[in-house]
Amino acid sequence: MRFTPGQRSGNLEDRRGAGGRGGGMGLGRPGGIAGVIVALVLAVLGGSQVIGGGGGGSGSPFEDILKGLPVAEEPAGAQPLPGAPDPDAKLVDFVSFVLDDVQTLWDEKFRAAGKDYGEAKLVLFTAAVSSGCGQASAATGPFYCQLDRTVYVDLDFFRELAKRFQAPGDFAQAYVIAHEIAHHVQNELGVANRVREQRENNPDESNELSVRQELQADCLAGVWAHSTYQRGILEAGDLEEGLGAAAAVGDDRIQKSVAGRVDPESFTHGTSEQRTEWFRRGFDTGDADRCDSFAPANL
Repeated sequence: MRFTPGQRSGNLEDRRGAGGRGGGMGLGRPGGIAGVIVALVLAVLGGSQVIGGGGGGSGSPFEDILKGLPVAEEPAGAQPLPGAPDPDAKLVDFVSFVLDDVQTLWDEKFRAAGKDYGEAKLVLFTAAVSSGCGQASAATGPFYCQLDRTVYVDLDFFRELAKRFQAPGDFAQAYVIAHEIAHHVQNELGVANRVREQRENNPDESNELSVRQELQADCLAGVWAHSTYQRGILEAGDLEEGLGAAAAVGDDRIQKSVAGRVDPESFTHGTSEQRTEWFRRGFDTGDADRCDSFAPANL
């Protein structure tokens, strides 16, 4: 993806190193296979429970299994020395660029529809963070908190996404950010509140509603990706990276890698096929109106 580093976004807050190891939910900093399983199962890109203000965890059916897994220790000297150059400076610049680019698109679309778009914040953190939805460890993965209208990301998630789930590339990272901002768009439109109310009133439909909400966010991320193609900043292979990331965080793929089996009744985010299908729908059409995943026939 073509981008030129510029001034850091005014909506980006860098809290890396401020959280401290072992904070939050006590799951520890992601590391080794235990870390990546926790990161990708407990949240998988901003679970709707966090959107609903329920705190950092998702209540995954695998949570009890994961509690028994050992947490890898952080190697001594892994933290940079005070005053040393930031090894992730380029990645932070990229996150800043994508954050502003995605929100510029949604601001334009809201204004075209006669609506106001209030921009989200994005917080970078290490190990643990305090959010408006409660304390969370890096094991929560990237998430959006509806209460403080902020996305939270530990950069280690991108490394795990590339290494453990074979979804490398800068556009895979861009997909993650665009998906989380899409949850903010849902909040701005009132979708998040309506989904939360329906889940409270119809507990038996909670998982299905969560899946529909996540698939809509995937589609909205695809709408932004469409705009990058139109503006000539999409490079060869970028779309495949985005699709690969969407597939990597499908419920079926994650469940099979964790437990060796798939339980469709417990899906909360959609299968790999569904997630890539909805991301592709947004990319192919560039039309947010085509992202109505809540229509009865669209699941």
